[in-house]
Amino acid sequence: MAAAAPAPVVRDAATVMLVRDGDDGLEVFMLRRNLHSDFVGGAYVFPGGAVDEADRHEDLGPVCEGRTDFEASAALGLHPPEGGLAFWVAAIRESFEEAGVLLAYDRDGTIVDLRDPDQEARFTAHRRAVDTGQRRLVDVCADEGLRLAVDTMHYFAHWITPEGAPRRYDTRFFVARAPEWQSPLHDDRETIANLWIRPEEGLARNERGEFDLMPPTVRNLHALSRFENADDVLKAAANLDDVPTVVPKIVADEGGVRILLPGDEEFRWRQPS
Repeated sequence: MAAAAPAPVVRDAATVMLVRDGDDGLEVFMLRRNLHSDFVGGAYVFPGGAVDEADRHEDLGPVCEGRTDFEASAALGLHPPEGGLAFWVAAIRESFEEAGVLLAYDRDGTIVDLRDPDQEARFTAHRRAVDTGQRRLVDVCADEGLRLAVDTMHYFAHWITPEGAPRRYDTRFFVARAPEWQSPLHDDRETIANLWIRPEEGLARNERGEFDLMPPTVRNLHALSRFENADDVLKAAANLDDVPTVVPKIVADEGGVRILLPGDEEFRWRQPS
């Protein structure tokens, strides 16, 4: 009898929902994953990905503004309370790599401004170097005199990929205001399109089959749709005392393979497939 395949390792991951006030209310930035991606190809997602070893720098304090590792770890409910700041750093790095948005303070204490063509070109080169692994984001910060704006990014949701999935992630979702003087743009590699969209419009397009979304994305869009503007979202997120962990279940029956979420009628009594 063949030995059972080892269970996939659950990797730490971080995602950031960039929000702004549009003409018709709150908007969130989304990317479409490459159609040929081996993970949720073609789906619309928020910028994010796995926490890399480079994000777990031994001393993140000097490059992070307004939140210590202890505070970050406590907010995430980590025991012992250490290593939490790496999730904030990973979310900022992924936003920079995938969308070209860098949530960081310049030497003058303001969020990085990329309106100047020379500065934009320099940071485009930084983005490419970080994306390809040639440089760490903390090194870019040191060279440019930057401090990552972890104080402006708030913990919002926590999802763990269900048992039975070929890849599993322990993902922390954050929310942050999009920088005023930066223009998000997909990387044309892992992601092939980008857009700003009202959460309720994204949900409506998903219902019509025009907009492929994963369950965590759907739930987070529902949560965002309760707010009228970015200020309200950020204020609510900053005051969250307890972020529940959501672990869906994958079940297989005569109807096929389905994902059950907490709140679904069958969730309590159905076992994962």
